[in-house]
Amino acid sequence: MKNDIRALRTARGLSQEALGTALDVSRQTINAIEAGRYDPSLPLAFRLARFFALPIEEIFDDGAGEKAGS
Repeated sequence: MKNDIRALRTARGLSQEALGTALDVSRQTINAIEAGRYDPSLPLAFRLARFFALPIEEIFDDGAGEKAGS
């Protein structure tokens, strides 16, 4: 799933380690989410949304809103 975690994190000057610590997950988890290799659980997605004070839909894009053939 596409996401804006890396851009949001770097805009705040946070390392992957610092964000992971704030969310009680590992740096590797943050790296995997940013790289699109891992979709976070719903509770973690909510924690990310609260941390960045954004709706989940503004952070994650599941592609469901795209038109066929786009």
